[in-house]
Amino acid sequence: MTTPEPFHTPDPQTVASSRIMDFARHAGLDGTDYAALHRWSVTDLEGFWGAVWQYFDIDADTPYERVLAEETMPGARWFTGAALNYAQHALRHLTDDDAAILALDETGTGYEVTGKALRAQVASVAATLRESGVRQGDRVVGYLPNTPHAIVAFLATASLGAVWSVCGQDYSPKAAADRFAQLEPTVLIAADGYLFNGTVHDRRDATLELAHALPTLKATVLVGHMGLAWPQEAYPSLLVPWEDAATRTEELAFTAVPFDHPLWIVFSSGTTGLPKGIVHGHGGVLLEHLKTLGLHSDLGPGDRLLWYTTTHWMMWNLVASTLLTGATTCTYDGSPAPFAKPDVLWELAARHRVTVFGTSPQYLLGMAKSGIDPSAHDLSSVRVVGCTGSALPASAYPWVRDHVGGHVLLASISGGTDVVSGFAGSAPNTPAWAGELSAPHLGVALAAYDGEGRPTVDQVGELVVTRPMPSMPLYFWNDPDGTRYHDAYFSSYPGVWRHGDWITVTGHGSVIVHGRSDSTLNRNGVRLGSADIHDVVERLPEIAEALVIGAEEPDGGYWMPLFVVPAADVTLDDALRARIKEAIRTGASPRHVPDEILEVPAIPHTRTGKKLEVPVKRLLQGAPAEQVVNPAAVDDPDLIGYFARLGDERRSRRTAGAAGA
Repeated sequence: MTTPEPFHTPDPQTVASSRIMDFARHAGLDGTDYAALHRWSVTDLEGFWGAVWQYFDIDADTPYERVLAEETMPGARWFTGAALNYAQHALRHLTDDDAAILALDETGTGYEVTGKALRAQVASVAATLRESGVRQGDRVVGYLPNTPHAIVAFLATASLGAVWSVCGQDYSPKAAADRFAQLEPTVLIAADGYLFNGTVHDRRDATLELAHALPTLKATVLVGHMGLAWPQEAYPSLLVPWEDAATRTEELAFTAVPFDHPLWIVFSSGTTGLPKGIVHGHGGVLLEHLKTLGLHSDLGPGDRLLWYTTTHWMMWNLVASTLLTGATTCTYDGSPAPFAKPDVLWELAARHRVTVFGTSPQYLLGMAKSGIDPSAHDLSSVRVVGCTGSALPASAYPWVRDHVGGHVLLASISGGTDVVSGFAGSAPNTPAWAGELSAPHLGVALAAYDGEGRPTVDQVGELVVTRPMPSMPLYFWNDPDGTRYHDAYFSSYPGVWRHGDWITVTGHGSVIVHGRSDSTLNRNGVRLGSADIHDVVERLPEIAEALVIGAEEPDGGYWMPLFVVPAADVTLDDALRARIKEAIRTGASPRHVPDEILEVPAIPHTRTGKKLEVPVKRLLQGAPAEQVVNPAAVDDPDLIGYFARLGDERRSRRTAGAAGA
C-alpha cells in the first residue's frame, strides 16, 4: 500500500528544541526517529520508564528497588519500594509571582492564582481536611465546576495521602450520589452553582440533597463560586465556608505514600448500571502525565494549556496535571460556544497567549459549520490544537490549517478514563496524516488484533495493549477479588488489555480510530466502523449530527439505519437522503450506505459527549430501557424513551406485515 503524504511535517527547529528530543538525547537515542524511540519504549519497559523517572527528576522519600517487578496483566508492579507524593511534584516547579492557574469563564473575564497563592491555599485546605477527620486513604469528593477550587481541593486531598473524586454540577444529586456513596467519603466540597450559556445554574438545593445522601460525611465545605447565599437548612455534617477553609496560614506538608497508593477515583459513564470506580495511583499517574504532557504535548515552564472540559471527564485530570510540568493551566467555567460569544475560547487563547489549546471534534466541526473564523484573533502563540473524545475526521485538518494557522500541529488523541491518558496521538517529532493519529504514544505497546487474536497492519482490528502501562488501574472500587476489573479488559485475550475500540494500524505507523468495537457494524460479514460514516455525513452542511447503528433481528436479518439531526431550517427530504447516500458511497464505500435515513430530534450522548451507539442499538432491538441505560448518565434522558418507541413501532410494523403476508 502506498504511503500518503503527511498533512503536517514537523519543523526541524521545533523538533530540535522540543522536550521529547531532549529526552531522547538524555536516553542516548536519536529523537528524530520517533518509530525507533517508540520501539525502544515498548521493548525495554524498565529502561524507558526508568529514563522518564530520571529525566523528570522524580523526588521520592525512599528510592525504588526495581522499575517493573512483575509484568503480568493485570497485576503489574511498578517502582516497588518507592514512596512519593503527586501533589509535591505538582507544586514544586511553581514560581511565587507567576500564574499557576488562570481562571476563565464564558464572559471572557477571569483571574489568576499565582504559585505562592496556590501553595498557600493547598496548605490551608489540607489543614481543614485534616481537622475534619480526613486521614490517609480516606475519600474526599467534589461537586464542582471547572474552577481553581477543584484543583486546590484535589491537591490538598492528595497531599494528605487521601483519595479524590469529583463530578460536575450538571449531574443530578442522585447521579452524583450513585458515584460518591460507593466511596463512603469523609468530606464533600461543593459549589453554589455554575455558569452555562449566560445562565447561572443554582446548585445549592442539589448540594444539600447530595450531602444528605452521603451519611459518612464529617464535614461539607461550601464554595461560593457564583456568590449565592447558602440556605439555612441543617446539613448532616459540619459546615465549613471555603473562605475559612482556604485562607488559613499553614505550613505546606506532604505525606509520602507508596507508588501504587490510590490518588483518585474516576468513574465509567454508568450508561448500563452503577458507574464503576476506577482507581489510579500516585506514581503511575505522575509518570504517565509527565510523559504525556511533558513529552507529547511539549509542555514546560512558560507554556499555557487551555483545554475545554468538565470535572467529570478525564481531561480535567490532565488539566490539573499540567502543573507537574511547571506550565500554567487554565480552568474554564461555561459553554464552549455560548450564544453571546461563540468564539470566546479562541479569544481567551489569544489574550492569554495559550500554547496548547484542547477541544473535541464536535467543537471544531461546529465552528466550521457556523462560519466562525478563529484567525480573527492572534493565535500565533498556539502551537498545538489537541482534540479527543471521538475520532477526528479528515475534513477538520485543512479547516484548522486555514482558520487557526498553518504553524499549528493538530494532535488527534485517543485514550480513555481507564488509563486516564492516551494510547495514541502526536508529538513534536511525528508527522500527521489527515484523519489519522500520528503514532502510538511512547510506552504504549499498541496493536490491532484480527479475529484470531493476531496483530494486523492496514486492516481493521481490536485495539489492544500487549504490555503494561503504569497508569493502568490499580483496581476497581468494591471489586475485592478483581473479577470485574479482569472481565472489563482481559477476558478476551488473557494477559492482553482489550480496550473496546476498533482501529487500523497503518503501514506508515499511524492509527485510525473507527469507533467502539462493541458497536461495530457487521454487514454480510464485512465489519464497518461507525465513525467512518459519521465523518462523511457530518461534513454535509445540512446535517448537524448523525448516528448509525447495526441491529441483528430475530429473523436473521440485519437493519442498519442512519439517524440524522438536520441543521436549522433544513428538511430531510428524498433529495437530501439521496445526497447523503451518495456522500457515503463515495466518501466511505457502497457497503456503508444505510438501509434507511431517519430524522430524529437529537442524538443521545454520555455526559462526556460520546454517542450512545450500543444502548440505542439495544433499545431498537427491544431491550427494556431500564436494563439498557441509566438515565442519569445521558445528556438528554428523554431520548431514551424516544428511541425505545422507535424500536416498538418498527417491531409492530414488521409483525403486522408478517401477519398480512
